[in-house]
Order: sequence, then structure tokens, then C-alpha cells
Amino acid sequence: MGPPLSNRRGALLYLVAWLLVGMALGGICAALAPARLVHALLLTVPTTLVYGIAAGFSAYYLCRANPIGARPPAMIVLMVSAAAVLAGFMWLAVLQGFNELSLSVGAGVRLSAELTALLFALGVLLYGLLAAIHYLAIELGRTRGAQRRELESRVTAQEAELRMLRMQIDPHFLFNSLNSISALTSQDPRAARDMTLQLASFCRHSLALAAQRKVTLEQEMTLIRHFLAIEKVRFGERLVTEEALEKGALACLVPPMIIQPLVENAVKHGIGGLPEGGLVLVAAWRDRDRLRITVSNAVDPTAGAGTNSGIGLANVRQRLACAYPNAASLTWKREDGTFAVDIVLPAQLGEE
Repeated sequence: MGPPLSNRRGALLYLVAWLLVGMALGGICAALAPARLVHALLLTVPTTLVYGIAAGFSAYYLCRANPIGARPPAMIVLMVSAAAVLAGFMWLAVLQGFNELSLSVGAGVRLSAELTALLFALGVLLYGLLAAIHYLAIELGRTRGAQRRELESRVTAQEAELRMLRMQIDPHFLFNSLNSISALTSQDPRAARDMTLQLASFCRHSLALAAQRKVTLEQEMTLIRHFLAIEKVRFGERLVTEEALEKGALACLVPPMIIQPLVENAVKHGIGGLPEGGLVLVAAWRDRDRLRITVSNAVDPTAGAGTNSGIGLANVRQRLACAYPNAASLTWKREDGTFAVDIVLPAQLGEE
């Protein structure tokens, strides 16, 4: 909360509040003096507005200079009380001075001792109320600032973790690709050369997206196609790929390289263990406000259920937990010679 009149809307609301206070005091003066209501209002409304502005600035700077916790509570209460009493006397002086001028033209109010004491007490109470409001606003601002800093630190830590997890994937993929190229060099130099070119295209494309927190599913699928082109050089006709992508899903945002580890697992642990090869299917569709992605592959039904472990699934699960806290899930199942991984995450069309 800034000082009074620091912005147009706040200044208007502040002056309206004091105008209402002045009108209420005018009614009290008209009833207790007694005096004509218009004379009472001419006395209380302008003086109350002047007091509201002066007391507002005084209370604001007093509270800012003596925040709670910086001084003993008793000292703060004593300082605010002394300032409130002083402000009450100053308001009373302004009221009496303005009233004397009004009386000289026949428009004043006869202020009795009881009414004078009441106005003084109200001035003190109003100053104390202003100080309490300012202290409340200062503490609320401090709390919000602490929450904002905590949120910023969480976001920073989350982004650092996401970068670490993404960097974990890149060497893992490159290591496997370079191993494949090395194996092909002596067996099929031409295939090794084609695979090297495909790897270069993949790296160029992934580096272009590396700085982005989210990419569209269509951009992610471009990476997947580069990766599968690399693997097809090694597996040949043994690797069959298929896509079932809903048009509305392609514009949704996903973390970069969130599907590639799953496809890599599908090729390495699924197709790699089948002499006859098999199908790798990537499917995606919108389900209201959710985006669903499935990566499935043929798998040796007699082999152990080892495809649910390792760096790929663990990395993707951690990245989803960081990017969408409590809003995304990863599940897998194995049945009838097929291993499938399902991802469910919010369907975002823009950064939120």
C-alpha cells in the first residue's frame, strides 16, 4: 500500500471515504450544537478532508519508519498514541479556526465543551485507525513479497531440475546413437554415413528447441521422426513405425524431448529384442482439457518386464512432475505382446 493519493483510483476512494466521515460528523454537530445542517456540513466536510489527507500521510510515513518487529511493541503503541493525540489537537485547532471564520459571516457552529471533546476523541481514533490500516497493509505486502520470493525460488529450482533432466537425456541418446554408428562403420559404411547425417539433422533441430520451455507436439514429432530415421538405418525393415495424431493435439504444448525417451525405449527394449522386428506406434489426441499421448511397441512376450525401468521412463516421470505438479501422469502396461506407455497432461495452447 502506497501513501494516500498515490494513484487516481485510490485517491478517489480515499477522498470519498473522508467525505462520508465529514458528512457524518456534520450530522453529529447539527444534532448536538444545535445548528443548521448546512452550517455544520460547511464546517466539518472541508476540515475533515484536510485532516484526512494530512493524517493519512503522517500515519503512512510513521508506520513505514517504524515497522512491526523493528521496535518493541510498547514503543510502537506509544509513538502512534502520541502522534494520534498531536493530530487530534491539530485537527481541533483547524476546526476552531475555520469555525471562527464561519461565525464571523454567520455560518458557524457553537462548539460546546462536550462537542469539542467528542471531536478531539474522534480525531485521535481516526488517526489510530489509519495507523492500524497502514500497518495491516505493510504486513500484507511483506507477506505477499515473501510468498512471491518463495515462488520465484521454487520456479528457479524447478527450471534447474528440468534442465538437469533434459541434459540427462541428450548424452544418453547420443551415446546409443554413436554406438550404433560405430557398429555400422565396419559392417556397412554407407549406412553409418547415412546415420551420421540423420544424427546431425536431429541435433540441429533439438538445439533450435533447447532454449524453449515448451514446444508444440508437432515440433516434438519432427524430432521423433529424425530419431526413427536414425534407427531405421540400423534396423532396416525390422522397424515399422506408425503415427495416429489427432489434428487438434498437434498444436498443444509439451516439454521438449518428452516423447523421444519413450520411443527410444520402444526401439531398444522392444524391437531390439525381436528378430522379426515389430511396430512402434505414437498416438496423441485431445480429451477435453487433457492431452493424451501413447507410445506402444511390440515386445517379446517371453522376456522379463524390464522396459518399465531405466533412465527413460524415470526421467520422463520426473520431468512431468516438475512441469505439471499434480496435473500430469505417466502409466504403462504390458499385455498380448505389446508394451504401452500413456501420458496424460494439461492441453495447453499457449504458455500459462
